[in-house]
Amino acid sequence: MTPIRILVADDSAVARRQICQMLGTDPTLEVVAVAATGRITLEKVEEVRPDILVLDLAMPDMNGLEVLKVLRNKAPHLPVVMFSAMTERAGPFTLDALALGASDYVTKPSASVPDGAPMEHIQGQLISKIKTLHARNLQANGPLRRTRAIETPIPNPKPSRVTAVVIGASTGGPNMLTDVLTSLPPSFPVPILIAQHMPPVFTKLFAERLDTLCRIRVHEARTGEVLRPGHVWIAPGDYHLGLIRDGAQVRLLTHQGPPENSCRPAADVLFRSAASILGSGVLAVVMTGMGQDGTKGSMDVHEAGGQVIVQDPETCVVGGMPRAVMRSGVTHQVVPLKSLGGELLRRVTRGSLPGFELPGGSKF
Repeated sequence: MTPIRILVADDSAVARRQICQMLGTDPTLEVVAVAATGRITLEKVEEVRPDILVLDLAMPDMNGLEVLKVLRNKAPHLPVVMFSAMTERAGPFTLDALALGASDYVTKPSASVPDGAPMEHIQGQLISKIKTLHARNLQANGPLRRTRAIETPIPNPKPSRVTAVVIGASTGGPNMLTDVLTSLPPSFPVPILIAQHMPPVFTKLFAERLDTLCRIRVHEARTGEVLRPGHVWIAPGDYHLGLIRDGAQVRLLTHQGPPENSCRPAADVLFRSAASILGSGVLAVVMTGMGQDGTKGSMDVHEAGGQVIVQDPETCVVGGMPRAVMRSGVTHQVVPLKSLGGELLRRVTRGSLPGFELPGGSKF
């Protein structure tokens, strides 16, 4: 088997050495070149033709964003994993990188995390994402023939009125969620809750950015907030998001329960909680991402009488999450990204009445 060929670009010699050591533990990966500046990075891309680029944000002469702008013209299909710090300052630039076409990101070790565990976790993340993105790139642009999932959506002849939308997303989610949410009108009649796999700091910055771009309000979720129509809440990094009933009202609950699917926030936790509180009024949406998060939660939503739709895997950066839901047999519809916002609007407005109530009497 030919190893996955990787170019590592970082201005820090220590960081380059760390990344090479991490990747060197896996025999299916090979670092074929390193680069200390943006210009050298672009030269190395032309010279060695890597399968994957691991790219730092802060580099001399051309930073990571400037490299991406040039790279997307010269090598539009090259997967790029940003390797950036998890800080208030670096967060917006990482989101900019994703908007410019970076495939995913991994956060550098933090001094606030005890020694030992962080590097091991980062190594696992980096290797997993490199392998997944390489396989996806081969499928989409290489000699492997693209195949569609054969699972058939189940009929849903008389869906209940939707009272809330819950969404799970991972790799590729920030850009694709932006596409969906910016397409929704300010009069969107139900609340939206999102579990996007993303670390602390980034979720706050992501919510703030979306709030400036969307016609509906977007917030990072906080415990105690009342569920309201026309608002979006994003689970904070390292916290699960759920719902609790408070008399006639439904409120948000964030907590640090055990990770599920190695994730916190996890879509399964959000979906399960919504199904237990809102029953058949839940519309669950599973979007781009690797792994199986959202599958068990979708089964809970289906069992409660709610609706389950997934993003067409062929329009995902990584189609693992929606495919896992499709295999579970609870999918009502498979929707391409470009149609997802319109389908959400169609489903939540079908048969809706102004001022309708949540189960238990909480009125919108």
